[in-house]
Amino acid sequence: MPITPDTKNWTWVVERPCPECGFNSSEHPREMVSRTMRANAAAWVPILNRTDANVRPSDDRWSALEYSCHVRDVYRIFDVRLELMLREDNPVFQNWDQDATAVEERYDLQNPSIVLGDLLVAAGVLADKFDSLDGDQWQRSGTRSDGTGYTIASLGTLGLHDPMHHLWDVAPL
Repeated sequence: MPITPDTKNWTWVVERPCPECGFNSSEHPREMVSRTMRANAAAWVPILNRTDANVRPSDDRWSALEYSCHVRDVYRIFDVRLELMLREDNPVFQNWDQDATAVEERYDLQNPSIVLGDLLVAAGVLADKFDSLDGDQWQRSGTRSDGTGYTIASLGTLGLHDPMHHLWDVAPL
């Protein structure tokens, strides 16, 4: 299954381009985080309207539907983390096992239309929160359960990589 920031230490994606998808968080202005989230969410519309959205291209790769469920949940998890960072001083984020979530939530059996609606809402809610930030809030901090620290600015760019990467997984340019 896909490697995401919660299964491996992918903090490098805030420092240099991803060698697979090419997304460069280090050069992505924080002022563009919300716009990029919304654009990413909109790009899933044609992907989830495909007749083969629930078909895995191989046994070791998720279907577009499964990736979109994961992206929806990434937006939701990052929304919770952002909210904690705004309310608390340096909160510690609970670990998220996305592979267990995929199995427990039966990503493979979810309805693409419902997932799409939920993904658009989740991205919009998170993007709205990023739009509402003022200058000092971007530097508020939080820590993952593995000890990796983030500011809201780096959380935003890290949070962009996963949805961008998975869109690339299902619709390489």
